[in-house]
Amino acid sequence: MKAIVVTDQAAGTAGMTLTERPQPPAAINDVVVAVRASGWVPTELEWPSTWTDRAGHDRAPSVPGHELAGVVTALGYGTTGLSIGQRVVGLTDWHRDGTLAEYVAVEARNLAPLPGDVDFTVGASLPISGLTAWQGLFDHGRLRAGQTVLAHGAAGAVGTMVTQLAREAGAYVIGTGRAADRQKALDFGAHEFLDLGNDTLADVGGVDLVFDVIGGDIQKYSAALIRPGGTLVSIVGPVEHRPADGLAIDFVVEADRSQLTEVVQRVRDGRLRTNIGAVVTFDEAVATFNSTERTKGKTVIRVHD
Repeated sequence: MKAIVVTDQAAGTAGMTLTERPQPPAAINDVVVAVRASGWVPTELEWPSTWTDRAGHDRAPSVPGHELAGVVTALGYGTTGLSIGQRVVGLTDWHRDGTLAEYVAVEARNLAPLPGDVDFTVGASLPISGLTAWQGLFDHGRLRAGQTVLAHGAAGAVGTMVTQLAREAGAYVIGTGRAADRQKALDFGAHEFLDLGNDTLADVGGVDLVFDVIGGDIQKYSAALIRPGGTLVSIVGPVEHRPADGLAIDFVVEADRSQLTEVVQRVRDGRLRTNIGAVVTFDEAVATFNSTERTKGKTVIRVHD
């Protein structure tokens, strides 16, 4: 099968090559999926799990990519809940070869059914962004109706999901980003927008939940805005700046079939829009990853037509 592999962490995306790899077998509780589309996160080549297994051993050359939409082609021993020919969407294990390949082996529990009326490209854009927003807001942030959410990076792939899910839950959403992102953030449902380059963050006033995708000084100033009992949720690593009277939580998104099913259903019925910035073919992927242009939204690679 064709797959994109990386062998040199220092080379970054410049070290990516499209090559031939053996098709993976279906181990116990695994399924093999013919990947129709794969999502891409630009920071993935900086993650330790791209380069080492859980014991810390080097696993390069490795296949990156962790979001997929595709069709089940094989079932491992003991696998239940899925069938051959079924359309699925999911998030693969961080430490295993990923979804920038024609076929990938995935634990069945990490996949959710993908209804026939949801395009593979749309499906592949949902797992990381949708589950990150869901888990940050509801599992870790304990969001309730009537609260105020400060959503950083509100025009990005995660930020647009945060905005929409928070608003649906009855929260008041203040989005942030660059000046050029204002209209997009508002179009995705932010009630207000703050330009981090020109506006003063302190002018926001008190908030109940900060969803931080930036860190650094932005996190520091945001923590000071959190009301007593509020929460700072971060996806950029250990929290360095904590609210005076509240919680600070950093987390890594996890696969969750039921939550992903909820996200997909919201896309089906129009309550949730995905934020796709670029769709490219498998053959174009390496060149796209090496582009110096800023991608505004999720990059999706069409692997199988």
